[in-house]
Amino acid sequence: MTNNDKFYGDLVQEIKEDFEQRQRQRRAYENSWQLNINFVSGNQYCSVTPQGDIIEQDKYYYWQEKQVYNHIAPIVETRMARLSHIRPKMTVRPFSNTDEDIESSKLATKILCATMESVNYDRLIDSATAWSEVTGTAFYKVTWESQYGQTLLEDGKEYKTGDVSITVCSPFEIYPDSNVAEDIEQCNSIIHAKAYDIADIKSIWGVEVPGEDIKVFGYDGSACNGGYGYNSATPFVCDEVKKNHAIVIERYTKPSQQYPNGQLTIIARDSILYHGELPYIEHGIIYPFIKQVCHRQVGCFWGSSIVERIIPLQRSYNAIKNRKNEFLSRIAMGVLTVEDGSVDTDNLEEEGLSPGKVIIYRQGASKPALLDAGNVPNDFMYEEDRLLNEFIVISGVSELARNSTTPSQITSGVALQLLIEQDEQRLSSTANNIKIAIKQIGKHIINLYRQYATALRLAKTVSNDGSVEIYYFTNADLRSDDIVFETENEITDSPANRRNIVMELLRSGLLQDENGKMRESTKVKVMEMLGLGNWEHAKDIESLHLARADKENLEMTTAQVPLTVDNHNLHIDSHIAYVIDINNQLNDKRKSVILEHIAMHKQLAQGGIV
Repeated sequence: MTNNDKFYGDLVQEIKEDFEQRQRQRRAYENSWQLNINFVSGNQYCSVTPQGDIIEQDKYYYWQEKQVYNHIAPIVETRMARLSHIRPKMTVRPFSNTDEDIESSKLATKILCATMESVNYDRLIDSATAWSEVTGTAFYKVTWESQYGQTLLEDGKEYKTGDVSITVCSPFEIYPDSNVAEDIEQCNSIIHAKAYDIADIKSIWGVEVPGEDIKVFGYDGSACNGGYGYNSATPFVCDEVKKNHAIVIERYTKPSQQYPNGQLTIIARDSILYHGELPYIEHGIIYPFIKQVCHRQVGCFWGSSIVERIIPLQRSYNAIKNRKNEFLSRIAMGVLTVEDGSVDTDNLEEEGLSPGKVIIYRQGASKPALLDAGNVPNDFMYEEDRLLNEFIVISGVSELARNSTTPSQITSGVALQLLIEQDEQRLSSTANNIKIAIKQIGKHIINLYRQYATALRLAKTVSNDGSVEIYYFTNADLRSDDIVFETENEITDSPANRRNIVMELLRSGLLQDENGKMRESTKVKVMEMLGLGNWEHAKDIESLHLARADKENLEMTTAQVPLTVDNHNLHIDSHIAYVIDINNQLNDKRKSVILEHIAMHKQLAQGGIV
């Protein structure tokens, strides 16, 4: 055995032992996540044992009601529907106010938009939000994959340019070195463990490893619920076995004095698939993971889920409803008392008290009689209503948001608006966590292109008017990774709210000029805000003029003479807005060029000659 073989053998063993230790440290969190998933899916008669196992709770009596009245699922679905509006548009802020940096930031913004579209931005955020809402934590993995991108032909061989890849990792796959580190950056190392098919391992890393049976989390419809005389199956989270798989363990270690560029080691079974420096350290990316949480926990790596808070309420609500149904069953079906030996009890147990039934009892014996079951106690009603109110208080999802119905005691429009604002405030913390994660994704994307886009690359974006813009770039064109958002609160900025605001502005006359007329550019914006776009193509010409004016704003380096066919009023408005926008940070030369061009438009609009 060579020294290298011994070194790699010891390294594999050390990583395996490290992985097993992290599994033991994280066991309690895993049990909580499994319990949350079970309750959301409808299996709500399970619990965690002191040994850390998820067990099913059986009926104590055959007649016992064991129904599930799932209020957790609609609460989670409502929150996810509200959070699905969190799609902020990212903009790259220029490094300085020079023309080169301004153009670079605009190009980086376009690249960012094109990349987010290509990786199916909406689906990724929805998937991560589903994990964070149920378990409390989700992760994005942003990497550069050489097998992605455009295909190039060189010397008769095909090559891939490579491209950014973003995947969503569940919390079951991530193992930090410390569960009390609040952020990823505070961890000294992170392990990403995932089960791969051995064929995929061979395809990705070029190493053959023997397969084995791997236990993963899956669903099995074996959990039985129901009531007296019937049962129903609900999904149950349990261990599922995958054959011919192997666990691939990726351990990322942050830079240290011994390893200035950090270390990445990837193993599967007893084989090392990769060992070397961190791949993205060149631009400061230590870990390719971005954490998204539902609610932050002080002094804890993992976030908390709203499901954890509602589980005790859900258990109490199921118990109240089931005991109430049992009480109603006793009233409806009756409980019969008979003297011993006076009737055929076997017949009564099998057939019950059917209408018109003749009961024969022994002469001289007491007649069979029904026990007085009384009425359902009012305490059941009070407790049920109290629990429903507690669902609203703890989850932050009101009746208005969940059921689209207004509470009976609220009739004022101001009160309804306050209720809507309270719902938004309860979601603002989670919404802010999603936006923080999205901003970090944008920074990782820009830095990956700065590192790997060394050759000329082609990209395209689609503008609001449907036109396709194609451009070329290299990593030298990307100078800044300072990401900002164009919108502040996407939850309140819904299409319905925007339309209401536009209608109020129209009624108040604020969109008209001093002559009571509305400019053509304003009409186009109003149509877009109302969600009609260029309705029936009535404003196509105006949209083309605005698109041409925007293009002139970006590309004009010398004062160009306007075309005689230009809509001068539209162009003037667009150019003025571009000049006075503080975010554009124009230097004196660029500003004077555009101002001279505006003067030409004004002269032509008055019938003069340029």
